[in-house]
Amino acid sequence: MCPYWFGMHCKFPLFALLPALVLSLTNVSAQESAEKKTIRVGMIGLDTSHATAFTKILHDPKNGYEARVVAAVAQSSPDIESSYSRVDGFVKTLTETYGVKMYETIEAMLPDIDVVMVESVDGRPHLEQAAPGIKAGKPTYIDKPVAASLEDTLAIYDLAKEHGTPVWSCSNLRYNGGVVKAATADVGEVSAVLSYGPASLEEHHLDLAWYGIHATEALFTVIGTGCESVTRTHTEGTDVVTGIWEGGKVGTLLGLRASKTAYGVTVFGSKAVVTEAAGGGYPELMAEMMTFFRTGEVPVAAEETIEIFAFLAAADESKRRGGVPVTLAEMLEKARAANAKK
Repeated sequence: MCPYWFGMHCKFPLFALLPALVLSLTNVSAQESAEKKTIRVGMIGLDTSHATAFTKILHDPKNGYEARVVAAVAQSSPDIESSYSRVDGFVKTLTETYGVKMYETIEAMLPDIDVVMVESVDGRPHLEQAAPGIKAGKPTYIDKPVAASLEDTLAIYDLAKEHGTPVWSCSNLRYNGGVVKAATADVGEVSAVLSYGPASLEEHHLDLAWYGIHATEALFTVIGTGCESVTRTHTEGTDVVTGIWEGGKVGTLLGLRASKTAYGVTVFGSKAVVTEAAGGGYPELMAEMMTFFRTGEVPVAAEETIEIFAFLAAADESKRRGGVPVTLAEMLEKARAANAKK
């Protein structure tokens, strides 16, 4: 006689329920296993300290992140000293300390990874570096600057849209505690925001895309999108870029080269004026990165990053024209027209 649960009055014998019970437990185990699966990160371009800094945070067991940098393609720029002089040291750290496997090509690396981080300090190769992963549907983060030009910025996001691949970029300053406090402070109606920081130049990039991108990103984090025109005052040691936002808000970027440098943001509101010091936000950025890795949802919209680069392009054009106002719409139209001819 077959055994029964709860005595002889139970309708279902134990052996009849076992297959369903085993299947249920198996499904739960598979689900837990999928949730705990380690996300394999592939890095491209290892000529910036961000490559080792981000890897260190992801691999630190105290953070409990289920992601590891497992593969990389080392690339550097022969005409930028801060690129070619440092790449070998970063490669050595990644391979010897973290066991990262080096690949000769991006295409060879892609089958062995889940997500891509483009970490070249030079924005010029970012489109070429990101394209294979985007076409393969690999969620991609592109470190600042997303590109060296507005044209390439548009091309990257157009490619991402075409292939349905989540792509984003930002400066780690966006997640700095001081910047976040300034952005969320109760100051009433915001009339103006000032963001300042170092702004060294590099001849192959939009002037403020090289290092001024940090203070620019902080400005946009606090004031938001909606910039319409830009006017730039330029000297050898200082840049003052003033943007007019829809509704009459004014956003000012102060780029420092001649003075002692620091980061900071001041918000002018109808109820209060708030000033916050700013700096790096690596741990906070990596927390956002983990959410992106798991969900594929980008924390910074393409439209915002494109507007930031239109702001930078307009600032360069204003400088070229002797400091007259330049609209972002004009720069976007020119950039799209240039891309259409390629």
